[in-house]
Amino acid sequence: MSERPMTSAPLETDDELLVRVKSGDEEAFLTLYRRRQAGLFRFVLHMSGSKPLAEDVTQEVFLALLRQDCGYDPDRGTLSGYLFGIARKLVLRHLERGRSDVALDTDSDDFGRPELAILDDPLLDLTEREGIDALRRAVQALPRRYREVVVLCDLEEVDYADAAVALNCPIGTVRSRLHRARGLLLEKLHQERNPRQALGTLKPARCVL
Repeated sequence: MSERPMTSAPLETDDELLVRVKSGDEEAFLTLYRRRQAGLFRFVLHMSGSKPLAEDVTQEVFLALLRQDCGYDPDRGTLSGYLFGIARKLVLRHLERGRSDVALDTDSDDFGRPELAILDDPLLDLTEREGIDALRRAVQALPRRYREVVVLCDLEEVDYADAAVALNCPIGTVRSRLHRARGLLLEKLHQERNPRQALGTLKPARCVL
């Protein structure tokens, strides 16, 4: 008589773990923390450029989750999107207080031109060609609204629905911002690779004697 192969138990969902966390299950909290901590840390790090701030905000996110009235509603989106939303609010609060954020541009999200198709993994080739450091600098130089959507959707591979929850905006806005952000990234990486060419595009100022 042949033995049946052993099958591993299915992983608990975030929502199932959260139910256990609310009942005081420490193991469930640690599991959820290990599952989501790294992505939240990287998001804050890319947004702020500060490792200490990323550590602090990540801890604050999970402390907020422990409160009974944390405000999470599974009907509005996933727990992952909710956690990124908390992290975003905390880091923006810090950046506004410290005045260290990249200024927002005044362009609207509707650019008056047809939207290009969005690739499955558009930053993979960029990362390989330009290098991690160049990409990180380019992301840091983006205006905030574009930086956060690139970090969420391209670097952390958050889907559009969760990104919309985290950013508190419609999915269509996520798509349009991401399209614009990718174009800005290409421009910034091109300028870094060809600084002389970028300077050559500047028109010399006329001197009036």
